[in-house]
Formats: sequence, structure tokens, C-alpha cells
Amino acid sequence: MRPLGIPTVGDRVAQMAVKLEIEQQWDVKFHVSLFGYRQGKSAHDAVAQARSNCFKYKWVVDLDIKGFFDNIDHELMLKAIDQQNPPKWVRLALVRWLKADVMYPDGHIESGESGTPQGGVISPVLANLFLHYTFDKWIEREFPTLPFERYADDAIIHCVSEKQAPICIK
Repeated sequence: MRPLGIPTVGDRVAQMAVKLEIEQQWDVKFHVSLFGYRQGKSAHDAVAQARSNCFKYKWVVDLDIKGFFDNIDHELMLKAIDQQNPPKWVRLALVRWLKADVMYPDGHIESGESGTPQGGVISPVLANLFLHYTFDKWIEREFPTLPFERYADDAIIHCVSEKQAPICIK
């Protein structure tokens, strides 16, 4: 079972305010092949692009980052946030939500030392930002000729040969 971070009504409102403040500014920096949780993009768009790329490339690397939302490194996340230079009140709120404790049904509490709460309004935006730097920029730099599609923590990288496929995931 994966714990969901179900925010209070007040936190949902606050998260939506922060999301509205940052989403459009951050979104324009994201890769065109990112389809998850973006206005004007959908899973259908990702499938259409993947289908088109599959006619041009014979091999794919299919990625799904296991436990991604639960294991986002807060220090790296804060570096990504700071690269966007958000207003101080936005950064303060994001830190608060990232570090929020999780209470389990049996009553025990775990400190929020890593991850981003699933179920939160702000989590998809944070996930996209984190993977913008740790995946999208890496692919652009290391494998600029390989197209990909990414939807949240799932991605497909298109390769010209079976030999090339393992190289791009080392």
C-alpha cells in the first residue's frame, strides 16, 4: 500500500493558489515531450507521439520509476525549485508541504524526509519540475538524437538498435 497525502481543505486551497502562481511560469521551460499533468497535453497526445516515433525507431526503453513520488530527494527538489526563483512565500509553502509528516491508519507518524505527498494538488507540478532536471535535461544532454515521451514518472525512449538501448539507461 502507498500512503496518500490527503491535504486538509485549507491546504488544498493553498496548494491550488501556489499551483496557479507557478505552473504557467514553470511549464514553458518543460520539454515538449512531457505530457503528464500539463494543460493542453494528454495521455492521448503521448500515445500519438509514441506511435509516430515507433514507426521511425525499432527499439524502445520503457521506464517506470518505482516509488518515485515517495522517494524524491528533498535537497535536490529544493535546488530545482530555487532554479525557478519563486516568490519567498511560495518557496516557504513548498518546503512546508514537502516536509509534512505522514500519519498512517494505525496512528504512527513518519517524518516527511523524502518524497512529495501523493494526492496533493501541488505534487504533479513538483514531480514534473524534478524530472525536468533529472531526466529530460539528462536525455537532451547525453542522447540528443533519441526522442522520448514522458508522462509523470513513466517514459519511453526510442532507439535505433537493440545495442543502443542499454547504453541510454546506464
